[in-house]
Amino acid sequence: MPEKVASRKALKIFVVLSSMLVLVMIALLVGALFFVDFLDAPTGSIDKNGLEFRVSPGESAVAVARRLQEAGAIRSTDLFRLLVKFRGQEQRLKTGIYLIGPGLSGSSIADLIVSGQQMQVRVSLPEGSGLDALAAAAETSGVASASSVIAASTNPALLSSFGIPAASMIGYLFPDTYLLPPEAGAEALLRLMVETFRKRIADNLPEASSLSPSEIHTRIIMASIVEREYRLAEEAPLMAGVFWNRLSIGMALQSCATVVYAITENQRRPHPARLFDRDLKINDPFNTYMFPGLPPAPICNPGLTAIIAAFRPVSTKFLYFRLVDEVEGSHYFSETLDEHIKAGALFVKPRGS
Repeated sequence: MPEKVASRKALKIFVVLSSMLVLVMIALLVGALFFVDFLDAPTGSIDKNGLEFRVSPGESAVAVARRLQEAGAIRSTDLFRLLVKFRGQEQRLKTGIYLIGPGLSGSSIADLIVSGQQMQVRVSLPEGSGLDALAAAAETSGVASASSVIAASTNPALLSSFGIPAASMIGYLFPDTYLLPPEAGAEALLRLMVETFRKRIADNLPEASSLSPSEIHTRIIMASIVEREYRLAEEAPLMAGVFWNRLSIGMALQSCATVVYAITENQRRPHPARLFDRDLKINDPFNTYMFPGLPPAPICNPGLTAIIAAFRPVSTKFLYFRLVDEVEGSHYFSETLDEHIKAGALFVKPRGS
């Protein structure tokens, strides 16, 4: 009998001790989980603008973790290393520049870097802009240096790969706002712009698919001229019709926009408020008052309105147009030179209007 009592007491003690041990282990586990959560939680050290963080090529997870802690993005270098190792991310951290927000935990930061979703910057090119404007915008945004953009835009190998039958990409860089990673490079920017140009053409001008690169190039030159001439969108197809009419009868194109291009781009002089007779006599292949036919190349990067106008001009008998309302931007269209002369003084479209 005493042995049975002793056995029961021993069993009770064992059960109690086991229960206590389980409770202690649970408490330790819960505590450890809370501690891990605390270490993995956002540090609160990153302001609302976020932290720009660069992962360099070949950089190890250890080095990334150390720099993240130094930057105040994570609480524990060791925990970050354990997390990426346990989750199989140690060898998957991608090179790039990332924007780490103030609410990101260590594990979320690891996921961000593994995803390769780099921070984005904006590069905007207004309709009718040239290469200088794009180069300046790219450099300001940090996507590429101005000089690299200019060099890449005239790179024969790159032009050939893009299928552009010209010595420059001007005309094929579609005006829009683009999002790219910082330091994406000139080639990445130009490729995106040319691809956008191709897509806009395909979506809006399906008939262009039957044209050769040379035929498309001719229309892009025309579109660039229309872009610099029109102010009211509804007049763009009519202007294109006038210019095509002039070419069809062997008449000089006589586009003020091409003269302005010769003055501002080739002679590097300020944009004129109006043109004079001496300007129309400038000896420059882009001066369509002096040289017949289209100019040698596009004079700007046209937007969709001008591109569609060049491909789908209005059928008209007009051979002339003249700006008659500077505020409204409307033009007077005429069939004869006498009508044209009566329309008033010769004005040109200000840059950016």
